[in-house]
Amino acid sequence: MSAVTQTRFVEALAAAVGAANVLTDPGDTAPYLTDWRKQFSGPAECVVRPASTAEVAAVVARCAREGVAIVPQGGNTGLCGASVPGGAQREIVLSLARMNRVRALDPLNDTLTVEAGCILAEIQRVAREVGRLFPLSLGAEGSCRIGGNLSTNAGGVNVLRFGNARDQVLGLEVVLPDGRVWDGLRGLRKDNTGYDLKQLFIGAEGTLGIITAAVLKLYPQPASGATAWFGMATPQQAIELLALLRARLGDRLTAFELLSRVCVDAVLANIAGTSDPLRAPYPWYVLVELGDSDPEPVLRQRAEQALAECLERGLAGDVVLAQSGAQAQALWSIRERMPEAQRENVKHDISVPLSKIPEFITRGAAALERAYPGIVIYAFGHAGDGNLHYNVGFADPAANTDLMRRRAEVNAIVYALVDALGGSISAEHGLGQLKRDEIRQHKSALELELMHRVKDALDPKGLMNPGKVLGSQSGSDPCG
Repeated sequence: MSAVTQTRFVEALAAAVGAANVLTDPGDTAPYLTDWRKQFSGPAECVVRPASTAEVAAVVARCAREGVAIVPQGGNTGLCGASVPGGAQREIVLSLARMNRVRALDPLNDTLTVEAGCILAEIQRVAREVGRLFPLSLGAEGSCRIGGNLSTNAGGVNVLRFGNARDQVLGLEVVLPDGRVWDGLRGLRKDNTGYDLKQLFIGAEGTLGIITAAVLKLYPQPASGATAWFGMATPQQAIELLALLRARLGDRLTAFELLSRVCVDAVLANIAGTSDPLRAPYPWYVLVELGDSDPEPVLRQRAEQALAECLERGLAGDVVLAQSGAQAQALWSIRERMPEAQRENVKHDISVPLSKIPEFITRGAAALERAYPGIVIYAFGHAGDGNLHYNVGFADPAANTDLMRRRAEVNAIVYALVDALGGSISAEHGLGQLKRDEIRQHKSALELELMHRVKDALDPKGLMNPGKVLGSQSGSDPCG
């Protein structure tokens, strides 16, 4: 590519979005080219920051004519390298950060229409101001953007009650790979008129098109809430506890987090201001969140009755029910600080059927201990929906450094067990670059063929976020 061609291309993009919004200086583009965990990085010809759907469409159309690939980016908070360039071909980064407007709020229809660059916490705030709840909630909600949340089908702590990101969407606006705009911004809960096209783009990680706006579902803001922390001996007790709480409390149960003592110890040792919630240590803990439309005294009475029954049945050794908002936040802080409290280790985001969680934990620990004596396993996560963050490492930094170089061997042990139990190697973080090649070993040939056919039909030139989610069908080109 000649310098003249490059210059003309950048000038064309500047004409579409304004010169100030086409970044080419390395100092300006650097934050967009590396993921926040600093595991993936790649070059891009420029970073383009459109402010409207029309500008996105103009940029995409120009890239389609020039044969330049596009990497859509929201808050760049993903964990699998989906939002940064791969470097195998000409690419630009398309940042949606400037597209951060609320387009419409309809409290009677319980819908909120927002642009893809809206920060998740801001969406929650807008809903809260009109007495509504947008339930998608995760650790990065202060910086992640809704377009990225939808592109990765984000999960978070409230999946148990409300479902994943795809369950919170009624309509989408998407710029297609040729620059055309599909306007599917319908706030309908019933629309039985053929294929549900929006579901193609949710969870596709920008490989089929660019989500520019969405109609989101809202819910009544709970009138009351309660937070409880259980201590128990085994994961089996935790799963039986979940069944009992569901039976007694129904949809009031919004979050159910399973935490190992190893993870709690890491937080207590490394995060200032944290303290052990119970009088004595337990091998496992469960953090539960409840929400209800009834007044708080009514919910607390129900909660106390359910908690007492859990203790009577021997499903927990002890439990504390938060007596204030500050106490509830202190309990949640232990859970939320777990990722940063750990050393660098081999991380997994897996899911298995609820009934198989205890078996996965037992068999996984045994297999890893046989392969790596003295291994430390940090198991925690949204067990109420079958999702575990299953991180593996050593206490000794030197041994851990060596283990990181052998992560493919560790992954093979963990993922073989996930397959055996009918699970998934990615529960909520997506595939990106991290698991793009790995997924070929865990989906059938037919399933992969169907995915490739969808990709080829919508993006025949392969310009939408190349090298993410799918490699080539033959496996010869990992960035196909």
